[in-house]
Amino acid sequence: MKAREIALHIVNEVENNGAYANIVLAKSLTAHQLSDQDRRFVTELVYGTVRSKETIDYFLKKFISRGLASLSPVILNILRLGVYQLVFLTKVPVSAACNQSVELAKKYGHAGTVKFVNGVLRNMARHEEKLTYPDKQQDPVRYLSLVYFHPAWMVERWLKRFSFDETEALCQANNEILPLSLRTNTLKIDRIALLERLRAEGVICEAAPLVPEGILCSKHPSLGSLASLKEGLFQVQDLSSMLVAHVLDPKPGEYIIDACSAPGGKSTHMAALMKNRGRILAIDLYEHKLALIKQNAQRLGMDMIETRALDATDLVAAHVGQADRVLVDAPCSGLGILRHKADARWRKSEALLMELPPLQIAILESAAKCLKGNGILVYSTCTIEPEENGDVVQKFLAAHPEFVLEETGRYLPCPVPGFFVQYLPHKDHQDGFFIARMRLKA
Repeated sequence: MKAREIALHIVNEVENNGAYANIVLAKSLTAHQLSDQDRRFVTELVYGTVRSKETIDYFLKKFISRGLASLSPVILNILRLGVYQLVFLTKVPVSAACNQSVELAKKYGHAGTVKFVNGVLRNMARHEEKLTYPDKQQDPVRYLSLVYFHPAWMVERWLKRFSFDETEALCQANNEILPLSLRTNTLKIDRIALLERLRAEGVICEAAPLVPEGILCSKHPSLGSLASLKEGLFQVQDLSSMLVAHVLDPKPGEYIIDACSAPGGKSTHMAALMKNRGRILAIDLYEHKLALIKQNAQRLGMDMIETRALDATDLVAAHVGQADRVLVDAPCSGLGILRHKADARWRKSEALLMELPPLQIAILESAAKCLKGNGILVYSTCTIEPEENGDVVQKFLAAHPEFVLEETGRYLPCPVPGFFVQYLPHKDHQDGFFIARMRLKA
């Protein structure tokens, strides 16, 4: 099966059946034996087409008078893949984009649709002057939405908080592909030795800034093929996420509760910082997610992590007043990590920003009751929205004068001033992340 046909099957699953692009792509790449070049091409076609779908449809409507709703889903997706190649993949020849789309139409359509696909794409290739965007002065929301592939409601929100230039930079940053980040398992190896080991295994990598365990990989073979992964020398984890355990600052011998622990990156990081001495209770609603934490802990050589399926809003009965520190890495809108999943931005709604804060506060309320006197409570999210971040912490503190907000930035590996830590993708060149550290008065 050719690369473009594989990409078509994946895009069909995402657009027509609600599948997640990264999951279907991974399964498809495993199922088909492809060259590295074809694997990269399929990945680019899928992620690019899914991410820019609204913009592609905007262009298609300029060339299809009868409307896109009249097209069969598979023909529409063939056109979308073709337009993505014509407009955004400059190294793909026009003839290849058109001809291969026609071949797909022959296989999945009929004579009429073949002629239609050919006509639309070749007409678009001949009339590039029609591929224009709205004027950014007259309609900045629509302009940024289409040029940088974001839902209009997100752009509109950010324009109220940031300048046009800053909003544009944020949208642009959300489309960048970050290097793969790894966290050194310091129970087994130090970062310098791990860098040497990875390079010997064919990984192009370097030490990451800001995080002492972090490594950035610009090129690597399949991770599953690396003996260093199987030996538990590292854990895949985003750099911003690695900072959270440092802010919590767990000590060997302490009892820690990770209230929303899956997929377990922070739990295993805390275990490493604690030198595998003490007790970590990793909590999640779902057993299958907890199973992943157990697998990773075993691979990394950690035996201090217990897992338990519980609702994080109801931790009190069994754990009241017991923990030295509690981490609440809360469920959130994820608007700080849009670059990680091409389809994520289209699955979000502004309603989330009203629905999630009550849940986030409820989890904080529950977690707070588990602490001993002088215990530490850390709240973190992977979003950049104030309603889910500072507003939540301030509401919690207003209701709980027994807690004091500490200078969170002081606990980072590279300390910065500030009672809240808020990373922004366009300013900090890493995921959007929020962290706040609070202490229960004795």
